Amino acid sequence: MPQAEATSTVGGDATSDRRTHVERVYLEDYEVGEVLVSPARTVTETDVVTYASLTGDWHPLHTDAPAAEAGQFGERIAHGLLTLAIGSTLILRHGPHQYLPRTFIAFSGIDRIRFLLPVRIGDTLHSANRVVDLIAKDDARGILHYHGEVINQHDEIVLVWDARMLVGRRPAS
Repeated sequence: MPQAEATSTVGGDATSDRRTHVERVYLEDYEVGEVLVSPARTVTETDVVTYASLTGDWHPLHTDAPAAEAGQFGERIAHGLLTLAIGSTLILRHGPHQYLPRTFIAFSGIDRIRFLLPVRIGDTLHSANRVVDLIAKDDARGILHYHGEVINQHDEIVLVWDARMLVGRRPAS
């Protein structure tokens, strides 16, 4: 399979953001451009089988080793949406209120999802999440907009997305 040319637009490493472990409460507690990097996690056989069981997606590419070996990737790969589910929530291992503030209201959208490279059983992934925008909707609520990347153990970007969350704003004093 041709390798995608994937250059990080997020940047940073696990120590790049001095605020990674700071608990957030309001939209105003974030800064455009700051990057939150997650801990890593290895994708397992159990992950793939559990996902197939939950979703009913038993495609041979994911669950039939001989068929997958004969395919374009040479082995089974993780489901794309499984990779999105794992990658987009790894950041929550820092605790729920660094990525999402205490005033989190709702997940309002995900856009520009791109699956750039296959994820194999045994790949170790982490995510980098850059604050793209802070949008005030009214005096009480705003949109926290992230660009996320899932990166494998070879520092290759395997998946990208943009996410928007509806969150509370700091009350006027």
